[in-house]
Amino acid sequence: MKISVVGMGPGSEKKMTLEAMDALEECDAIAGYSVYVNLIKDRFPGKEIITTPMRREEERCRLAVEAALSGKHVVMVSSGDAGVYGMAALIYEVAQDYDPIEIQVVPGVTAACSGAALLGAPLTQDFAVISLSDLLTPWEKIEKRLSFAAQADFVLCLYNPASHLRPDYLQRACDILLRYQKPETVCGLVQNIGRPGERAQILTLEQLRNAEADMFTTVFVGSSTTRVVEGRMVTPRGYLQREGKEG
Repeated sequence: MKISVVGMGPGSEKKMTLEAMDALEECDAIAGYSVYVNLIKDRFPGKEIITTPMRREEERCRLAVEAALSGKHVVMVSSGDAGVYGMAALIYEVAQDYDPIEIQVVPGVTAACSGAALLGAPLTQDFAVISLSDLLTPWEKIEKRLSFAAQADFVLCLYNPASHLRPDYLQRACDILLRYQKPETVCGLVQNIGRPGERAQILTLEQLRNAEADMFTTVFVGSSTTRVVEGRMVTPRGYLQREGKEG
């Protein structure tokens, strides 16, 4: 009786960890959002498949827990890392309503890391990750987090920047950031990480305000020290700047 909550990375098999691959090879059943399960089910034939559509996450977790209680090893997959806007916390919450089972969380490569690698090295200094989705978090709280993070001069990684129901949320976020940051602040936009159509673009904060984005886009907003180096988005850690200051 075990559930492994597995981060499957950004999409491509080569970005999945060996530990995640082992869990998927060893399990009896694979559970998850149907879109994510469809990406990997052919690679692991013979497994029981448990899926639900978007916005039925609690039902999905209950089905997975109940399958584990029947004696199966169940893998619940999340894109990226299961503990970063993923299913790990909900599995722990739902499991409280049932007899005890073993829960294992297997980390994955989240979009902040995989997207940053495509752009260069934007996260080498302190950074904050903020989701612009107000499905579970009120926009007023998101707005406050954006404002404080910008004032603290964090590099920002923005998840879920826009959708069909939220087409202007990235623009609204940029308007908040422009209160505290310069229009020429270096930014990056990455789409379809690890999937067909993968694309990375470096632009300014002013340009980002009018950029097109969707739920498969991850956005990076630089700090005051972020710059373009050899065509890449780079936030210096400070090693070169430190030289000559000691002694």
